[in-house]
Order: sequence, then structure tokens, then C-alpha cells
Amino acid sequence: MKDDFSKTIDDGNGTLKSIYDYSPTEKKYILWAVAFGTMVGTFPINFLYVRYGARIPFFSAGVLSAVTTALTPWAAGQSMWIFVALRFMQGVAYSADFAAIGIVISKWAPLNETAIFIATLTSFTSIASIITNGVSGLICDSALGWKWSFYLHAGACLFVFTIWVLIYKDDPTFHTCVSVRELGKIQKNKSEAHIKDGMKVPYKEIFTSPVVLTVWLCAFTELSTLILIATYAPIYFRSVLKFDIKIIGFYLGIMTAIHLPFRFVCAFLSDKMSCISEIAKIHIFNTLAVGFVGISFIVFGYIPAEHNISAVVCLAILECFISFNSGGFYKCGTLHSRQFASTVISAIQFTKCISLFSGPALVAFFVSDESSQTQWSHVFMTLAGCSFFANILSFIFFTDKPATWTEDGSVVKYSKKEEDVKF
Repeated sequence: MKDDFSKTIDDGNGTLKSIYDYSPTEKKYILWAVAFGTMVGTFPINFLYVRYGARIPFFSAGVLSAVTTALTPWAAGQSMWIFVALRFMQGVAYSADFAAIGIVISKWAPLNETAIFIATLTSFTSIASIITNGVSGLICDSALGWKWSFYLHAGACLFVFTIWVLIYKDDPTFHTCVSVRELGKIQKNKSEAHIKDGMKVPYKEIFTSPVVLTVWLCAFTELSTLILIATYAPIYFRSVLKFDIKIIGFYLGIMTAIHLPFRFVCAFLSDKMSCISEIAKIHIFNTLAVGFVGISFIVFGYIPAEHNISAVVCLAILECFISFNSGGFYKCGTLHSRQFASTVISAIQFTKCISLFSGPALVAFFVSDESSQTQWSHVFMTLAGCSFFANILSFIFFTDKPATWTEDGSVVKYSKKEEDVKF
């Protein structure tokens, strides 16, 4: 964007610069606006999901995302505060994602396929990053220019959300494509309270549950790790590990993509392994996703520059360990909160927003010299310590059983369409 000189301003020294060439402070506001919007929108949008289901609220969020994305080139040429306000609205739209994941899993996922649903639905960030970065790079280098990157993404957004509103139903019972047998599989071992709509959300019980709080802590430590890697890995690779800047993007791209197939393998194992109990699987997968990530971070922080390829391998292994999260804290939170999974999982997105601030704050506190591996190791050690603490708490509080506040005393049902079908 900064190479677009169609609109220019005086930089104060008599030199013209692009109006799209933002200062570090302005970039900070532009990035933070999305995080603030997501934080503000998380709980109101979750309330809309509880009241009206996911179909219309999620479609509305998609339309908002498409409109604000299409208006971004215009807003970027206006005042900074108009641009920041638009970015804030993009954050509000983004806050709908995790709550939608929770409600889709609650309504549509069989209990014995929870991890597979989680792995599939939460992979959107990595897949979107790979597609968006590649497509945007091609568009920006073409005759179309950077503005068309926003226009085409806005069009694609509107297209996929139109498909959503046409195909998705909040209750699989009333979906014409769901057979009696499929419905029975979806509802098997779910209580009547889990299946039916209209239950009042027990916010107090959710927000004071040791299980749920531990799930959120595990999610926070893991998301802090991911955001730190996404934000500062290029700087660390260049300043400490002495990589050529031309190949940093290549290595980071590999690490972004490598965990995707591994993620689905982990989810399949979590759901289909029958040789150990469900709670044992949750503990094993969570330890790999949280505790072993902390160990990998410590090792990564002490690999010297002369062994920089080993550091790349270590970071790739760390990304693979994170892939176990669908069978760890995500699965625990979903199985424990059942029909209220949208509230629990949407709060994970809230912790992601906090991570956008805590990660940079941690770096600012410890790192004054970006070439000092010792200073960076303090950041890694702090995050590793948080991971170990969260992992220890998970052994104390995690369970695969539904919370008492998810039940109303009704019997288990298998199918609303045909009560006498045997499976």
C-alpha cells in the first residue's frame, strides 16, 4: 500500500509520501482496532446466537465483514479515525466465528466425533492465512493493484456466506438432507436438555466453573504462543538466528501448513481410539498441546544461530504439538458444556484478543535488543511456565462428563424424527 502514490501528503520535511504509508503508531492502532472490536462483539453476538441460533446472526456477521472489507480501500484514503472505526467493525464481525463453531459442534457433531469437528472448524485461520497471503500477493503484483485484493475478498466473503444461509439449519432435525439414521447418530447419547432449544444460559455457573476456567487458561497460553510466533518469528529468525530475509517467509509458510494434515490425524485418533478412556485421551492430548509446547519453546530459545535449521525443525515440531488441541482443552470444554459450548468456545476467542496485547507487552518488557537471544529466552521461558501451570491444573479439573448445569433431568433421546429407530 505504501508504494501507491496516487494520494500523497507532505511528511513534514518537504518530501511527499503515500497517504497509505502509515507510521508504527498508526499501524498499532489499525491492528488493535480489530482486537478491540472482537472483544466488544464476543458476548453480544453469543447472546444473539443463544436467542436466534447461528444461521442469521452468522450470516449478518458475514455481510458486515464483506461490506467493511469492500470499504477498506476507501477508508484507508480518509482520516485515520475513519479507518480505525472500520477496522473496529471488522473485529466485531470476526467475533462471530468462534461462537458459530461452538454452536455448530453442539448441534451437529456426534459426541464420538467431537474432536474431528473441532479440528475441521478451527483450521479456518491457518487455511485463510495461506489462501489470503498467496492470493493477495498475486493481486498486488498484477495490474489490478492492492485495492482489488480487498474487493475480491469481499466478494468471496459474500458468496460463501450466501451459501451458508441457504444450506445451514440450526437444528438438524428440520434439515431435509438429514436422514433418520444420520439424525440418530448426531443425537446419540445426548440428553434431552442438550438437544432442545430455549434453555437459559447459566452464565454464573459457566464463568465460575473450574473446568471451564482451566480450559480458557490452556487456550490463552496456547494462543499467546501462536500469536508470538506469527508476530515475532520473522524478527527472531533474522536478528538472532541470522537467516537471510528472503527465505524466512518460505520457512514460516512451511510451518504454517505442516500442522494442518497432522491436525486431522490427531483429531481422528482422539475420537476413534477405543483402547483408553475418554478422559485419559483428553489428558494425553492436552499435555501434548500445552505442556509439550512449553518444553519445545524452552528448547527453541536456546538453539544457537550456528544450528538455525534445528531451530526451524523445533518450531515445526511445536506447531505439530499444537495440533493436539482439538482432543485436549477444546474437547474437554465441549463435552463438559454440551449445549452451551458456543459460550465457552466464543470466550476462547476473547482470550485470543487478550493475547494480541499480552504477547507484545511481554516482548516489550523483556526485549530491548532484538539480537539478544538471552532476552528472547526470557519471553519463551515465561510462556513455557504459563503452559506448565495450565497443564498441571488440567490434570486436577478436566473431565469428560457434562456439567450439572447442562441437564434438566430429562431422559436421553436418540432421534426426534423417529423415536423407535434402533442404531
